[in-house]
Amino acid sequence: MGMKRRTFITLLGGAATAWPFAARAQQAGRMRRIGVLMGWPESDSEARSEFAAFVQELQKLGWADGRNLRIDSRWGMPADPDSMHRFAKELVALQPDLILSQSTPATAALLQQTRTIPVIFAIVADPIGSGFVASFPRPGGNATGFAVTEPTQAGKWVELLKELAPRVTRVAALFNPAMASFAEFWLKPFKAAAASFAVEAILAPVHDMSELEPVIAAQAREPNTGLFVMPDAFTITYRAEVTSLAARYRLPAVYAFRFFTEVGGLLSVLWRGFDG
Repeated sequence: MGMKRRTFITLLGGAATAWPFAARAQQAGRMRRIGVLMGWPESDSEARSEFAAFVQELQKLGWADGRNLRIDSRWGMPADPDSMHRFAKELVALQPDLILSQSTPATAALLQQTRTIPVIFAIVADPIGSGFVASFPRPGGNATGFAVTEPTQAGKWVELLKELAPRVTRVAALFNPAMASFAEFWLKPFKAAAASFAVEAILAPVHDMSELEPVIAAQAREPNTGLFVMPDAFTITYRAEVTSLAARYRLPAVYAFRFFTEVGGLLSVLWRGFDG
């Protein structure tokens, strides 16, 4: 695990323990409770690694699951968008001291269920635009967390794709609308960058796995097309399928994170797996 990732998890563990636990009076012998709503499925190796790192950092801070802490976790199912709302309701019903959310859909679902239980979010693209916080210095409400991306990165992805494949004259943005309510956060700079390089920007929404190959194949039929894979819970969960199809149809593609290239993707820009 890289130094930046260690720093992130340490900060997250520190925030998770320091905010509500310190804010509420300590009660001798009381078992604390944390809910965790992950945006990706438990079968995902990256998701499991993130969860394990979070638990390990809590242990370093003196909080051990089963001793003075209980952790209740639920895992995302991108093939079933409604599941996130069911899981959020289940976790809120347990009345934990706080809830950690991973991804924009998880955070949105939790904040629909509670405005009193503290929610610490991680791996979201646009917390202000999504309505999770009022501002970075003064988040307000019951939510706070980390924003680890900024929108102009989408422009850099287009630039690098054009450098890698100079003949590209159109770039399709692949994303799942149900998982990417924050899509405009990326699409606005994506379209601006495409225009600056005289490249046509195309939207290529995919709603489920049955649409993935037809959508990619349709883009490949157009000459000089490249692919911009927006980071959302769907494209991340099915990254092996996305990268395999891009290679099969010979589409030069740019991805957000290294773990896309680890399963065969052509090019990634950011150092680790933060999605929307």
